[in-house]
Amino acid sequence: MTSPQAGSDVSPLEPYDGILLLSFGGPEKPEDVMPFLRIVTAGRGIPDARLTTVAEHYQAFGGKSPINDQNRLLLAALRSELDRRELTVPVLWGNRNFGPFLVDTLRGAHEAGLRRLVTIVTSAYTSYSSCRQYREDLAASVAILAEEGRDIEIDKVRPYFNHPGFSHANVREVTEAVRSLTQSPEDEVRLVFVTHSIPEAMDDTSGPGDGEGNAYRREHLALAAAVTDEVNATLGRNLDHELVYCSRSGPPSQPWLEPDVNDELRTLASAGVRTVVVAPIGFVSDHMEVRFDLDTEAAQTAAEVGLKMVRVPTVGTDPEFVSGLVDLVLERAAQARGSSSVVSPAWPTHEVSPPVCRPGCCPNLRAATPALCGSD
Repeated sequence: MTSPQAGSDVSPLEPYDGILLLSFGGPEKPEDVMPFLRIVTAGRGIPDARLTTVAEHYQAFGGKSPINDQNRLLLAALRSELDRRELTVPVLWGNRNFGPFLVDTLRGAHEAGLRRLVTIVTSAYTSYSSCRQYREDLAASVAILAEEGRDIEIDKVRPYFNHPGFSHANVREVTEAVRSLTQSPEDEVRLVFVTHSIPEAMDDTSGPGDGEGNAYRREHLALAAAVTDEVNATLGRNLDHELVYCSRSGPPSQPWLEPDVNDELRTLASAGVRTVVVAPIGFVSDHMEVRFDLDTEAAQTAAEVGLKMVRVPTVGTDPEFVSGLVDLVLERAAQARGSSSVVSPAWPTHEVSPPVCRPGCCPNLRAATPALCGSD
């Protein structure tokens, strides 16, 4: 366990005896690509012919997604930050869609004597695909272990799009990108914030189940506006911004959030914009949606329409971001112990998500499926 707090015999991480980093997963070699895509799309009736088209994106990068290597780096960065704070709890890593699979990681955790974990998900926002689907995978894995006679309890940190560790790291990256363009006139530069598109129906039902919905889009809009204000205040600029989407999938008949980044780049060029600073705030690392959808496709579109495109790095293993993740773990531990006094600040919305997802939060629109870390 961890070293105790000053004047206390209670570890700041109690009741947890392990931390789980839970991510999407990706192929590591060419022969992994199609099996990975079949897992990701299971139950959705997508034919192999369509998956083969998507597989070409991965094959263009040697058949390997960047995401697993980036998770290894994040895992090491978390270990280093925990060591710096003298918190010796183990840090584990599991994926939803490819090795190391979540259920195998949890089985190994139980064999190592761990019984209660707190989970960090590599997605900062509120929606079915970015939150509840991970909770469903946790529930399914815990049920499998229970059938084997292995009981393990799991909580998770709250969505962290407005935690200073994530938001301030994005501000710094965008500020540096704009600072490199100091010779560009105001009316020729536009900030373009990018996130993963989701079906409109999923966005409409994203949130705590109170009927308001659209939490996914609202969270991105709030962060994009706040980052823009901070950049303008820091640099004395007056730049405008857009929120756009990438990585749309699904049938053309199904409405997804728009505008697509490529369409918006063409629109901006037609309006006289000459330089775009593209900031992928919807992602925590430079995985395939960033490397292909932005660095390849969007960059090609920008070149075709005469736009200079500067792509901002994701937060990755930024020290402030990593420190913020540890703060979120400590916050969740304090809440699990019954303390409401240890709550990290929230910026820019000042609204802190509850530690346990509320009933009806981000429902599965295809089937009623059990999910952990919630009150439903």
